[in-house]
Amino acid sequence: MTQPLLAVRGVETFYGRNQALFGIDMDVNEGEIVTMIGANGAGKSTLMMAICGVNRAVRGSVSFAGKPIHEMPTHEIIRLGISQSPEGRRIFPRMSVFENLQMGAVTIDPKYFADDLARIYALFPILEKRSTQRAGTLSGGEQQMLAIGRALMARPRLLLLDEPSLGLAPLVAKQIFETLRDLNKSQGLTVFLVEQNAYHALRLAARGYVMVNGRITLSGTGSDLLNHPEVGAAYLGGGEH
Repeated sequence: MTQPLLAVRGVETFYGRNQALFGIDMDVNEGEIVTMIGANGAGKSTLMMAICGVNRAVRGSVSFAGKPIHEMPTHEIIRLGISQSPEGRRIFPRMSVFENLQMGAVTIDPKYFADDLARIYALFPILEKRSTQRAGTLSGGEQQMLAIGRALMARPRLLLLDEPSLGLAPLVAKQIFETLRDLNKSQGLTVFLVEQNAYHALRLAARGYVMVNGRITLSGTGSDLLNHPEVGAAYLGGGEH
């Protein structure tokens, strides 16, 4: 059996004395889009930080391509091929769009920069038009495109996306999700998506997990979870968002 690209096993994390994650087990296979849905404060972002080595697992393990990474520094994890677009976007507001994209490529051989920049501009044409503009003056949707573009400049084997639809108008959020679907289909990009917008996330993902209070309570295919009565009652509100 092929090993998963990302394997999380029995992960527990704490904030001081308060436990945040309780024995998390999950996989992301190469070429998949996998989502983790749950309410605000459920522990989704904490899990993503544990994967990146920011809030380390006190117990359990995280492996990437068969290599344990839960004790590695964050910059070494990134060099292995994991890139993150964090919650709240966290672009560099005083830098230009172009400079933000440069920052995303700092771990990559400069010979790829021009081609990768062209690829991001083709993906998000508005970024090319705004290339000299300060990132902090962009709209929320444009900033999210920049955050994703910056993450893609690192040529990730696994893209971590934390709440990409947060604060965006529905049409803009839909465009972001469609772009992720296209990247997955055309380039085989592997994505782990943390989202509160369960409807769009589960429609996009091959598989999903539901997190409640730091524990995974349900897992299955995206379509199975989309049609699960508990998921519908708790996260879908009876229809599309």
